[in-house]
Amino acid sequence: MRRFAVIGHLARTDSGFTLEDMPGGAGRMDILCRCVQSVLFLSHTIRRDTEVYLILLGPPSPPRTILFSGEKIRYLSPDERSAGSLIRRALSLPPSPYFIESTPGVYIRSAGLDLLLHEHAFAIADEHGEDIRCADPLPLAYLLSDHLDFTPEEGAILDPLPRYSVGPLPLHADHAITLIHNELDRRGAGWP
Repeated sequence: MRRFAVIGHLARTDSGFTLEDMPGGAGRMDILCRCVQSVLFLSHTIRRDTEVYLILLGPPSPPRTILFSGEKIRYLSPDERSAGSLIRRALSLPPSPYFIESTPGVYIRSAGLDLLLHEHAFAIADEHGEDIRCADPLPLAYLLSDHLDFTPEEGAILDPLPRYSVGPLPLHADHAITLIHNELDRRGAGWP
């Protein structure tokens, strides 16, 4: 199972935003929606062996974590508004410390990074990390940040985790996800 987690430092934690203003009124929810698309979509299908966790840290009641399961997802189209609509629907549910399903394949809970790191082993996608093309073995789970760097508090928690780079320059999170998938796909197909 491939796993990706993306921290949305400003992403709203309630459903009080419009799909027309996800960059502004939703705290850059557009970035998280693009990450969902990059994690789950192939050209004409969905990656069923993949999950993406969105860790929302914006107002009014952080943290909230939304899980998109490629194995069980329904009603997701390859556009930002579709993912945004599913996120907004999940955020309309009352807070719970356990994952509850909002729509098929989309789950939400009131927990954040600490619990997720306790449940799964992640590597960090970082332009200063080990070259992903040289890494052996290559991890199947990656943590990324939105358009903001990890906070000092997050950095302290993440410091012991391995770091892998997809290239020498900083990239958008959704682009880094695509390159990680590509490297995993190449190895899975036996390409050099």
